[in-house]
Amino acid sequence: MNTQNDNPQHEFEFGLYTFGELLPDPQTDKTISARQRLAEIIEAAKLADEAGLNVFGLGEHHRLDFAVTAPPVVLAAIAQVTKNIRLTTATTVLSTVDPVRLFEDFATLDLLSDGRAEITAGRGAFVESFPLFGYDLNDYQALFEEKIELLLQLVAKERITWSGEFRSPLQNAEIAPRPLQNPLPIWIGVGGSVESAERAGRLGLPMGIALLSGNPAYYKTFVDIYKQAYLNAGHDPAQMRISVNSHGYIAKTPQEALDEFHPYYVNYWTPLMRERGRSFNLPRSAFDINTRPDEGLAVGSPEQLIEKILYQHELFGHHRFVGQIDIGGQPFSRVAKAIELLATEVAPVVRREIKRKSL
Repeated sequence: MNTQNDNPQHEFEFGLYTFGELLPDPQTDKTISARQRLAEIIEAAKLADEAGLNVFGLGEHHRLDFAVTAPPVVLAAIAQVTKNIRLTTATTVLSTVDPVRLFEDFATLDLLSDGRAEITAGRGAFVESFPLFGYDLNDYQALFEEKIELLLQLVAKERITWSGEFRSPLQNAEIAPRPLQNPLPIWIGVGGSVESAERAGRLGLPMGIALLSGNPAYYKTFVDIYKQAYLNAGHDPAQMRISVNSHGYIAKTPQEALDEFHPYYVNYWTPLMRERGRSFNLPRSAFDINTRPDEGLAVGSPEQLIEKILYQHELFGHHRFVGQIDIGGQPFSRVAKAIELLATEVAPVVRREIKRKSL
């Protein structure tokens, strides 16, 4: 059985995540169907598992330009074609989901996958799920606080009595099925909020930090706050876990990586910024600067990715790197190539170097 703590801290984990967006390929102007996108996501997870990566995650968006609205359904399909890779969300918008339903879905996924399920709970950067599921955006913070408290009780107990503000009370309710892992791993996803980092530490939960661009040193404050809150709350430091989640792409040479990824990166961000009333102008020269070793965008050759991840490990002492490499309408053939390079040329070197330094 796989459990959250089976993988010792000295073995650094690698993984992938995707949001399953449906965008036209900027080089062909063709958009694949949601059916094909889901098939490619399942195939990517299968490739990652066969290559020896540790984790595969799915984001959650409820809109027509994204294929993944039901992560546990897609992860259950992935579970049937994989053997070892852990299956997680990236992230579950906890404020707009019923924690009981969420727990039941992932406990079932855990049984189907022989103990490989995880949940990453966050507040999310998109808000379409609030009106869709009947929640008030003004309750953004209070919803999350109440639901994470309930979710953790559901993880801990087979029967629960509970009452809160935003859902009907539970009176000695049976919480079924029980997952294979005990406990079912719950991570907290952190974007730009130090409060979220402090909460993750205080609750003693693993933290996944979104480091999409910019200087990684900026995020050291978040990690320090998390670690201090974790220790102040009396949690076992040996159980502390941190993941860095980044946009990225890998090719054989630096030039090839930059040339191939730049148009897709721009293609990904342009419509998202436009709907927020902002423009996105990233000329190639600025893009190249954003991929330097001391920047968060994880794009380059295997050697450059190794250097970047090891630099970040010096800052954070994290335990997992998860990359989103399929953004912007990227052709699947390139995604598959990047998966292979991450697994065969980046991961072994990073793991070896981190282990060597820990001795």
